[in-house]
Amino acid sequence: MAGKLAVIGAGLMGSGIAQVSAQAGWDVVLRDVTDAALTRGTDGIRSSYEKFVAKGRLDAAEAEAALGRITATTDLDAVADADIVVEAVFEKIEVKHEIFRSLDKIAKDGAVLASNTSALPITKIAAVTERPEAVVGVHFFSPVPMMQLVELVRGHKTSDETLAAARSFAESVGKTCIVVNRDVAGFVTTRLISALVVEAAKLYESGVATAEDIDLACKLGFGHAMGPLATADLTGVDILVNATGNIYTETQDEKFAPPELMRRMVDAGDIGRKSGQGFYTY
Repeated sequence: MAGKLAVIGAGLMGSGIAQVSAQAGWDVVLRDVTDAALTRGTDGIRSSYEKFVAKGRLDAAEAEAALGRITATTDLDAVADADIVVEAVFEKIEVKHEIFRSLDKIAKDGAVLASNTSALPITKIAAVTERPEAVVGVHFFSPVPMMQLVELVRGHKTSDETLAAARSFAESVGKTCIVVNRDVAGFVTTRLISALVVEAAKLYESGVATAEDIDLACKLGFGHAMGPLATADLTGVDILVNATGNIYTETQDEKFAPPELMRRMVDAGDIGRKSGQGFYTY
């Protein structure tokens, strides 16, 4: 299965989704609001392809062909003939609503309208459209080219056909899917990692153990590839504070309340790898 894909948002997630999809044969329109954002996104894709070529995991001609299948644009109308649209913009419901209202008017009949949200209920996102049955969560993981999992999320009105099309798309770009049948805030994966990160941050904040030892416990004791605090730095402390805050707002469950330490880190700009400082120094 390959057709025309539109990706809204050329940040780390959006450009990663565009990258794996173009490599799998999809014609991709990558849309963002500024040329600078698009340049950053496409430069990142080119650089990633070059690394795969250097490691012998991708042929140079294949990389060039894949790049040729990506069209960058600031024009949202360019999504009009896409079979699948994946929104990958900032995790604020107001921002998602603005995008989906527009997609509802622009996207063709039968198009799948997907959100890469990691925590916001799909039902709430779909509610601003006239076609909630066509809206589905397609939650990729970062870094997209390396991570195998996609979390498919049903909204209250998502149709079986939409879910099946979303699965076909995700599997066509080499991913393995799990299905979330009820779109509780945080779904499955963000709920699990949020609870773990919040507890790890509290242990660190109260001086129970160092960040290194907390992460080492999870790696050697539980077989995790990466500890929760290192994961927070990779994902972005700001993104996790936002995600845990969204889940807490929805559930009022104290275990999801972002610890004071993480909120202070965000205020100070210590948000992980992208700023050079988080729970660790980079």
